Amino acid sequence: MSGKVYLVGAGPGAPDLLTLRAARVIAAADILFHDALVHPEVVALATHAEVIAVGKRCGRYSTAQRFINKRLVDAAARHATVVRLKGGDPMLFGRAQEEIKALEHAGLAYEIVPGVTAALAASATLGTSLTQRGTARSIVFVTPRVGEGLHPGEWLAPLMAADAAAIYMGAGQAAAIAAAMIAAGKPAATPVAIVENASLPESRQIHTTLAGLPTLATQFIGPAIILLGAQFTARGQYAQVEDSVENIRREASA
Repeated sequence: MSGKVYLVGAGPGAPDLLTLRAARVIAAADILFHDALVHPEVVALATHAEVIAVGKRCGRYSTAQRFINKRLVDAAARHATVVRLKGGDPMLFGRAQEEIKALEHAGLAYEIVPGVTAALAASATLGTSLTQRGTARSIVFVTPRVGEGLHPGEWLAPLMAADAAAIYMGAGQAAAIAAAMIAAGKPAATPVAIVENASLPESRQIHTTLAGLPTLATQFIGPAIILLGAQFTARGQYAQVEDSVENIRREASA
């Protein structure tokens, strides 16, 4: 048997943001390999599949990428429909290219099923567009994280050149990110929004500035994305007003 492998985007977290195509492919799976952050309700759609967790979490036990590649190739020799379920979109910071290379080397058929990426879900949560006329006409998606043994990529230069940025997997390196950007000339007062668990009921959002990023980023324990740009100024001010009103109400009722 020579099966087909599907690299499927599970979306940012909320199960109902899964695409119809993704749901159909997952339901048809004979074997499914899923990331650590995929919602259990999405995994549960694979009603007759063998389910295997191959997640990667910073600072925790993770499955080696070369092992995942081998498992996908081996699975396609035994199953007609193999699903590799990834958080967000498979083609953005998901190591999909390494898996595609392994599948192509083995001569296996594959298909990519896109998903909603975290930056889009965070933007929707905040009610603030990632691009805005007259304010932000360009946005860059970057991550400072690199795999073990890999050469660090250049993330600072494109980030500085764009009007806005979505920084993935950066909360743990917030101090270094802020210091590097300020040293390169980005104003310390640049508006920043941090969204944790975007699209989920337990989502949290904080508005701050580049100078305040290192302190506030340490408050997040779930997956968080950092959004940076002038368009977050108004929302930041609005959030501060809302907080002030809530404090006044609490003092009045005390």
